Amino acid sequence: MSSAATNPGRVLVTGGGSGLGAAVVDAVLAAGGIPVVLDRDVSSVSQAKSVEVDVADRTAVETAVRQAVDTLGGLDAVVTAAGIDRCGRLEDVPAEEWEKVIGVNLIGTVSVVRAALPHLMSSHGRVVTVASSLGIKAVSDATAYCASKFGVVGFSRALAAETRGQIGVTTMIPAGMKTRFFDDRTEQYKPQDDSRLNDPERVADAIIFALSQPKGCEVREMVICHEEEDSWP
Repeated sequence: MSSAATNPGRVLVTGGGSGLGAAVVDAVLAAGGIPVVLDRDVSSVSQAKSVEVDVADRTAVETAVRQAVDTLGGLDAVVTAAGIDRCGRLEDVPAEEWEKVIGVNLIGTVSVVRAALPHLMSSHGRVVTVASSLGIKAVSDATAYCASKFGVVGFSRALAAETRGQIGVTTMIPAGMKTRFFDDRTEQYKPQDDSRLNDPERVADAIIFALSQPKGCEVREMVICHEEEDSWP
């Protein structure tokens, strides 16, 4: 899909150093676009320009977005793929770790979009926020992650209403993917069967599809998952 898609232009990708973000960078390149990565760890980024930044740090994000825009000479799209999780019952997850999930997943998304907004307004660009199936379905032992991703869904819908006709806003809602996202979890919170995890390349292709819509047409929300995914609906 990516190679046949319309050129997505200059695309800022958060979390582009690994996982879904890295797959989005590859898909943008395959579609003829120019990606730039914002990530805490950019050591593995070789095919795109990158800026090292913690998206939970709003001031640092503002500086990083300016650097990225200067590098690209403008901005046509933002994909917010940076995300973390801290599993466990509410009383068992340290407050600072719980709040870090909100800081990265929700506040980080908002800070990046806010900083990029004037540039996207200039280009009539697009934002793709990455939520989760746990942004529309709540489960136990995931209060921080669910709160953050429900927040991303709400933020994205409100932003779409607020910027209608000025920029495009798409909420991508993927279920579990075959990435290193689960690596730092304790065994009880790791997928026991990864055969029902989706390939991040498929999600990246869907993001390129959303970015490639003709003027006047927007994909507002998309749920994408493995055909045997059991967290949907």
